Amino acid sequence: MTDAPFHVLIIGGGTGGMALAHGLKRAGISFAVYEREQTRSAGLHGYRVGINPDGSRALKYLLPPELFDTFRATCARAPKYFSFLREDLKPSLTLGLVDSDDPVNSEKSVSRMTLRQVLLTGIEDAVHFGKTFTHYEKEADGRLTAYFDDGTSATGDLLVAADGTNSRVRRQYLPHARVKDAGIISVTAKVPITPESKALLPPEVFQGIGLVVAPKGSSCILHTMEFGWDRAGRIKNGIGGNDAELLKRWPGLLFDNTRDYINWGFWASADKFPPDVLKKSPDELIETVLDMTPDWSPSLRKLFSMGDRQTTFPINIRTSVPIPRWSAGNITLLGDAIHTMTPGQGVGANTALRDAARLCSGLIQYVRGDTTLLEAIDAYEEKMVRYGFEAVKESLKQTGGDQPLHKPVIGRAALAAMRGYFWVARHVPAVRKKMAQDLYLDRGGDREEYGRLVPPGEN
Repeated sequence: MTDAPFHVLIIGGGTGGMALAHGLKRAGISFAVYEREQTRSAGLHGYRVGINPDGSRALKYLLPPELFDTFRATCARAPKYFSFLREDLKPSLTLGLVDSDDPVNSEKSVSRMTLRQVLLTGIEDAVHFGKTFTHYEKEADGRLTAYFDDGTSATGDLLVAADGTNSRVRRQYLPHARVKDAGIISVTAKVPITPESKALLPPEVFQGIGLVVAPKGSSCILHTMEFGWDRAGRIKNGIGGNDAELLKRWPGLLFDNTRDYINWGFWASADKFPPDVLKKSPDELIETVLDMTPDWSPSLRKLFSMGDRQTTFPINIRTSVPIPRWSAGNITLLGDAIHTMTPGQGVGANTALRDAARLCSGLIQYVRGDTTLLEAIDAYEEKMVRYGFEAVKESLKQTGGDQPLHKPVIGRAALAAMRGYFWVARHVPAVRKKMAQDLYLDRGGDREEYGRLVPPGEN
């Protein structure tokens, strides 16, 4: 590395931006993160993130080794199954997820708040909280100055938009890049794990992930999250020695109130919900879900009613509209700031991590003198735009309001065809095995691109 005064401004302290920051720190590249939340534990960050092999490899590349080990120790118990369920909670098909002892190339579950605390560990002094970006200006020397609503500003050589779906950087830099409603509304909540709530789910669902596919296009995802610490924040008995030691030393646990829970998320096309659903109170949201599921399993309805009201909220699912490539400059974007996607494939956070790894590698090449800054950004954006917008399109196919499942007549035929396919897969081992393998591969199970990235090294 050189001692050139190259400095990166990262707008947004979410998953992608913070992961990039760690990679830059390991590479000795100057950076600062500007986060609009006031503190490291502010904001709504308490729900599950599925980290697939793509995301896990990116974190392995970007994080210091001990922090990556801490990330693994803070993950919830890994899911063993993926179950497709009817609304009566009977399984249409249960797939065994690819079982891997590989610490990197495996599926992981982590709480958003926990992941946030992991990514803030060790770089707290470079994160500026309470900084809401307003706009940027280009200086005479080509550098960029970012301005914030508290009257402060910061100047750097590269501006990275990591400020999410409503990115203000994108709005100024690429005003033609739009985000639109996907036509889906979701209501989600957490239920603390107790003997009563655990008994409501079949064993395979409790030990894995459940997806209810019901008539009228209604669906529900079920995740069980069990961590290495108990309700009092103490390390649980039976946690391995190395993991227990990492958790004891990890300062993030002081800021993390995550405890074992079941997370449910119910969704349907927007026209199935009351017009004012996004303004309803938590109690009203629970009642809305119960009103929309009168024929569902009593156990599921009980689980809905047990939703912690402080964690119950509606989501208007949105998606980016893909745009053609733009000319590279000293402003770039990652994650939801450029390719917001529906949760259809569960790869949003993983794609942001993939972005961060690729961008970090390109910047390392630049500061080493192997390429120009514009060449590095152009190479990053060429790949990011391709795989990012492909993920946007595929996710919308899975979770979009114009899917056949949501249509009045054709929806019944589509659901019958889906259940027929599940029946075949349940009775034909080769089909079932291929479905499980495809699920693994779709989530980056065999991607090898990280081995070709320039390693960030250590300070």
